[in-house]
Formats: sequence, structure tokens, C-alpha cells
Amino acid sequence: MTTRTLVSAAVLASMTALPALAQDDNMDKLSNMQRTDATFTHIDQDGDRAEALRSILQHINVPDGFEISLYAVVPDARSMAVAPQGTVTFVGTRKDKVWSVVDRDRNRVADEVMDFAPSVTFDIPNGPCFSPDGFLYIAERNRVLTFPAAEFFFEGPDPAVGVVVAKGDLIPEEEESFNHTARVCRVGPDGKLYISLGQPHNVQPVDKLEMYDENGIGGIIRINTDGTGREVYTRGIRNSVGHDFNPANGDLWFTDNQVDGMGDDIPPGEINRQTAAGQHFGFPWVNGGVEIPQYKDVARPEGVEFVDTQLKLTAHAADLGMRFYTGNSFPDEYQGGIFWAQHGSWNRTTPVGARVMFTKLDENGDAVGAEVFAEGWLDDSTGEYRGRPMDIAFLKDGSMLVSDDFAGAIWRIAYNPQPAE
Repeated sequence: MTTRTLVSAAVLASMTALPALAQDDNMDKLSNMQRTDATFTHIDQDGDRAEALRSILQHINVPDGFEISLYAVVPDARSMAVAPQGTVTFVGTRKDKVWSVVDRDRNRVADEVMDFAPSVTFDIPNGPCFSPDGFLYIAERNRVLTFPAAEFFFEGPDPAVGVVVAKGDLIPEEEESFNHTARVCRVGPDGKLYISLGQPHNVQPVDKLEMYDENGIGGIIRINTDGTGREVYTRGIRNSVGHDFNPANGDLWFTDNQVDGMGDDIPPGEINRQTAAGQHFGFPWVNGGVEIPQYKDVARPEGVEFVDTQLKLTAHAADLGMRFYTGNSFPDEYQGGIFWAQHGSWNRTTPVGARVMFTKLDENGDAVGAEVFAEGWLDDSTGEYRGRPMDIAFLKDGSMLVSDDFAGAIWRIAYNPQPAE
């Protein structure tokens, strides 16, 4: 059987499984390979907006030998997924758009930005991710869709689409919220789909503990790419909006956001390492190693040992999207390490964050400290944000993309040392 036949079979299988959704007539049409009347929204990559964004670059500090530039104007840019062959980068939002960002001439500046699949009504499509064989998955607030061969059909408004998890089946509909519902997805080394499910409260009520645990709310679930075999892979997290797998050993790493209202300096932010299915990271009993008052007298899960945080980070800096570096253009010191975005605080007396961070791993695969890699999106003199980094991705040349939902941009950081004079 040829690869083309295999892909076609997978597409047909996903179409067959597609339920009729009365609230979205276009989904019915797309499931039957019918056209719609959808049209694209194109984002201007020149003009005043682009110039205003480029004026921010003078404030951004990167290590010696690196340079930062504006890659694309992308409104509300959140989590990113670079297509396997590098043709296009898909960018999620916390609104109703997924953007296609295209650099046709490979000069590392986007030529075109337009909405992906305008025929589909998205609902907080924050989390795009790719399988190695080119299937695009988009995790919404309460649904997961798949787009076979999206890299090659993004220029049409009506791409083939299948439902992996139907609306209302990712979380119970009564738990839908705008708070902590920006999903992140990754296809793991085992070929399964991993999806973060932030719990929507600051600290969830005790009477929701059992139901949240069963559904994986406040955790990361794992499912087969056809939607079957759902299990709770990660427990005891509050709201993770960034995870990635260490290519060296397959361990899952993820950021977590801390409880509000306990002061400027606690709890610390978290980066965690998971080495086995079902591990528990302590929330809502502890967050960043700090005990949560609301759960002081609530019995902890029997026989469960909480996994310690790998890195305790600056409190309320909002550590979000993260990636292992697997490229070959950055210096050796960055090989195999983790880059992540600090979105910046919203409720701290003195704002912190709005920068790109880095950590190395030691010979045991553990994180070694945290260092600032790029900063300057926060104006320290006024406390105002010029931008707010949200996610990290890498192009095929090894350069870094940084999404920024505040500025509405994607920045590119490349290593380009200048020869000594």
C-alpha cells in the first residue's frame, strides 16, 4: 500500500467518524467534501503596523552573536506549529482564528499571513501541533480537530477536516470558561496526542476534585490520534500552557502557572519533568512547593508521592510555551536545552517577565538553573509592555520564532556572529 493510499484511508476514516454538528453547517459540508462560501482574511505585512513593530526591536537584548527581527505581523499570535517540511507555520489564538504564516522565498521574513480554514468556526484554537507524518491537530477550548495534509492544502478555504474529540467531550460543557482554557497539544514519541487541560479556577473547589481528576482537568491527557484510548497522563497541575518532549529520552516537560492572591513573590513559577505516566505534581495541595491554604485540611491522595518541581522560577512571570532546541545553528551550549517564553505578570505590584528564558540539562537529564536569553519587551521605567512572548518554535534553519499576542507579531532570533575586524 502506498503512502498516498495510507493518507487517503486515514482521511476517509476521519471523515466517516465526523458527527453532524447542527451549530456549524460548514462542518457538515466539509465532511462531505463540499465547498463553502468562506473567504480569507489577509494581514498586511508592510505599512505602519509593521514599522511600529520593527521600532520595538531596538529595545530587545539578545546574547552576543544573535540578532532579532520581525518575522511576521500576526494578530493575537499564540501557540505555533511549524509544518514538517517547513512550508508554513500555523499559529493559534485565544479568539476564533488560526493563522497560516508563509515564507515562500525562504528569506526568513513572512510573505503572507492569512487565516487557515476560514470555513471552520473555531473556538479558542490556541493549540496547533503536527504529527511527524503531516497531520495538523488543533486543540480548541472543548474540541480537537485534525486536518490531513494541511501543509499542502492551507491555500484553499475548505480543507479536509476530521473530529478527533467532539465538542463537549474534551471537558464537560458546564466547565467551559474563558479562564485557563488555552489548550496545548503535542504528538509524543509514542505517536499519541497529549493535550493540557487547565482547570478554570484560581484554586478549584474541593467538591470538583474527583470529577476534575477523572477528566484530567488540571492535568495533561493522552489519547490516540483517532480520539480513542483516553487516559490522564499528568495529574496535579494548575494551568500548563507549554509542554514538550525531551528528544534524548522521551520525558515530558511542562510549565505551570501559579496561584494568584498569595503575594508578589509566591508561589514560584514551575518547570516540571515527568518520567512516567500518572505522576502527580501536587496541585491543589501545593504549587511550586508552597502549600495552598484552601487545601491545608484536605486529605491528600492516598499512596501518592508528589513530584518535585525541576525549576522554581520568578513568581507571576507567567511561564508559557516551551521547546527543546534540536537545531544546529545555535552554539553548542544551547544544544539539547529548553527555551521558554515568559508572558509577563498581570497582577504583580512590579511587573516581571516578558522575556525568553533558557535552561541547560545535566548528564542526568535534570534542569540546571534558568537564564535570561532575550528581554526588553517590558519597559522597566514605566512598567508597560511593548510585547508579551507566548510561545517558542524553530524553523528548519534552526532559528527561533517567538510569538507575541500583545504586540501581534512573531519575532525571529537567529545566530549570526559578525567576523572580527
